[in-house]
Parts: sequence; C-alpha cells; structure tokens
Amino acid sequence: MFENKTENEARSEILKIIEEYCNKYHNIEKEFKVGDRIQYASRVYDSKEMSNLVDSALDFWLTSGKYTIKFEREFAKFLDIKYCTLVNSGSSANLIAFMALTSPLLKERKINRGDEVITVAAGFPTTVTPIIQYGVIPVFVDVTIPGYNIDENMLEMALSHKTKAIMIAHTLGNPFNLKKVKEFCEKHNLWLIEDNCDALGSTYTINGKEKLTGTIGDIGTSSFYPPHHMTMGEGGAVYTNNSLLNKIIRSFRDWGRDCSCPSGVDNLCGHRFDKRYGELPVGYDHKYVYSHFGYNLKATDMQAAIGCAQLEKLNSFTKKRISNFNRLKGGLKDLQDKLILPEATENSNPSWFGFAITCKKGIDRNKIIKYLEDNGIQTRNLFAGNLIKHPCFDELRKEGKGYRVVGDLKNTNRIMEDTFWIGLYPGMTNKEIDFTIKKIKEVCKEV
Repeated sequence: MFENKTENEARSEILKIIEEYCNKYHNIEKEFKVGDRIQYASRVYDSKEMSNLVDSALDFWLTSGKYTIKFEREFAKFLDIKYCTLVNSGSSANLIAFMALTSPLLKERKINRGDEVITVAAGFPTTVTPIIQYGVIPVFVDVTIPGYNIDENMLEMALSHKTKAIMIAHTLGNPFNLKKVKEFCEKHNLWLIEDNCDALGSTYTINGKEKLTGTIGDIGTSSFYPPHHMTMGEGGAVYTNNSLLNKIIRSFRDWGRDCSCPSGVDNLCGHRFDKRYGELPVGYDHKYVYSHFGYNLKATDMQAAIGCAQLEKLNSFTKKRISNFNRLKGGLKDLQDKLILPEATENSNPSWFGFAITCKKGIDRNKIIKYLEDNGIQTRNLFAGNLIKHPCFDELRKEGKGYRVVGDLKNTNRIMEDTFWIGLYPGMTNKEIDFTIKKIKEVCKEV
C-alpha cells in the first residue's frame, strides 16, 4: 500500500482515511425519537480529534511530547495565564494544586500538617481528598441556594490562626463570589485554589475586568474527563501566574524531580553533573535529584493531541451551553412554585456544566427523578450532597477529629435531600431539551 511512498506521504494517506472513516461512522446526526436516551453529558468531536489521535499514535512517543507542549502553550494563551501543566486527570490536578502549597520552597506560607483549609461539603470529593490525605484540616462552611457555591458571609467565622488557604469549586459552571473570596484571602494572606473543573469558559468580572475563572486565584485546575467542557478522555491541567508555584507544580507532577528537563531532554540547565543538592555527593546526576515527594501524573501525547483539537471548539461549546441553559430555564420558569431554578452569580457569565434544580418543601425529588429516568432522561445528584455524611468519613466521625464544621450546613443538607441536575452539554438538541422540559412539567403536575 505504501510502496514508493515517503513516510510523510504514507502518514497523509492514513490520516485521510481516518477522516473519511470518522465522517462515515462517527459523525452521524440522528433524529431524536421518544424512547431515545438523553444523556446528561457526552463527548462532542469530529474527524479533527480522531486524526490528531492517530497522528500522535503514529509517532509512538506515548508519553508527553510535542502535542503536550502545544496544548500547554495554547491552553495558557486561551486562559491568558502564564503557566499551564498538563496532567492525567482533574483529580490529579487538584492533588498537585494542593500539594504545591506544602512545598518547603514557600517558606512561612507553606501549608503544614495540622493547618486548616476552608472548603465546602456540597461538592465533588477530590476537591477535599488531598487536604485530608496530607493531614490538613478541612473546614466546611455552608453554601447558598440557588447559586450552590460557598456562602462567603461565613468566611470570617471559619477563620482561625491555623487557616492557610481556601480550596473550592465553581459549582456546575457557576462562579463563586470571587470578589469577596479574593478580598478575604488578600486580607488574611491566604492561598486561593480555584477548582475550575466544572467551569471552563466561565467568566467573572473583577476590578472592572472580565476574566476566565481559574485565573483569578493563585492556582486553577481543569478536568478533561468526557462529560466536561472539553475532553481528552482522561486528563486535567493546573495553571498559575506564579513562577515559583509553576516550578513546584511541575516538580510534583514529574516524580518530585528538582530537574526541569522535559521528557527526552537531558541537561537543559547545563549543570547536570556539577552541583551539590542536599547531602548528595557533588556532581550527582541532577535528573535524579528529588526536591519533593512527588508523583508521575503526566498525560500522554495522545490525550494532548485530542485536547488540541477540542480547544479549537471550546468557545463554540460555551455558546451552546449558555443557549441550552437559557432554553431550559425559559421552559421551566412557570414551575417556580414547585422548583427552585439556578441563578448565576452576580458579575459572572457562566459556561454552565449542568442545570441544578432544588425541589421546594413538599415536593418529592425521588418521584421526579424516577419519572425522568423512566422516560430516558439522565439525572445526577449534586455530587456528594454532603460529603461528611459519606462512608469515607465514618472513621473521622467516630474519632471526632480530622475536620471542622462551621454552622449547621443547612443548605448543604437540603441539597443532599432535595437537589438534582440535568444535562445541557453542547451535543444536546433543542428537541431533547424540549422533551426534557415537557417531562418535568408532566411530573410536576403529579407531585
């Protein structure tokens, strides 16, 4: 097949076939019919992603490489931020973001075991997991409804002499009140980690400037799992404007190395064999010097190749998410005697990840969910609901230590009982949205 062809000619032919294959067997628009499953989220892609994936596979580099470098550069440019580090998941991004703040290089601002980090229980567990695993105390405060974000009025009550940081997510794409949270952090010299995994493309206007969420705090994180705003299958990113934090983040990602050489590169600094580190002998190979207890959390170049193609579509994805949200909210506005519909935070423009609904008093959430699921409409609870009620907290509850709660978490508990959400991802059609609205109206007549 490739006789008398150069490698580049052969590659071009393969990629042309891949494009034709994808267009014929993957990019097939199906007319929605009653009985079809309406997913809460799914991948949206075309032949560009598949061609990039195969192009990377033909290189057979496998680990991070040219596509990783390209993605980190272009994603940082998209965010208008200085530094981006690609990792293998959003959970790993949160792990590295937190662990970066435990580095001895931060001196007196280093987070130590026994210190405290303010967060919320109404969210996804991997925002909190790194805090607990390192031996730091998460301090849980309540959230608001219908914003589903941290109640910033409780921050002063949560503060103690041990507080070192705030680590919270923008819930379902809706930014938390970054102005008040940022001012609180600056007032008390605290770090701010924005878990931006569900909010890529959301913006918040602060000090007269509209900025993408994830770029206003000290560190931001993203997830590229298939349901998210863009996907690599698996994957995540950590980003910052702080050069020291960036150095630490990349060290934790790459086994804890002191060396900054990328994969396949030796002696970038020109001093690989002539310095002394710690109590190692002079001239010890710098590529095997470890300044942190790190991990290997790199993504593969094949994932990055998909991400490069997805990033080109991200703005269009955001527009469709906003359009789908508005269609859902407009269609359900007459049900506000029974349902609490989501509200965007002041000064924000969310790239919505999902459409949260809280049932009013006397309305049975389980009946609504069962009716929707029976009619092929996927639903999801608002993640953990109240994380400290889960089995993973059983031992901590028995011991009565390891975390702290401020107030009664009234809204958090209500979310656990009364809240669910439905999808609005860019691949949803108007017919699917309208069918969803119809079924919610039907069941609300019966509850």
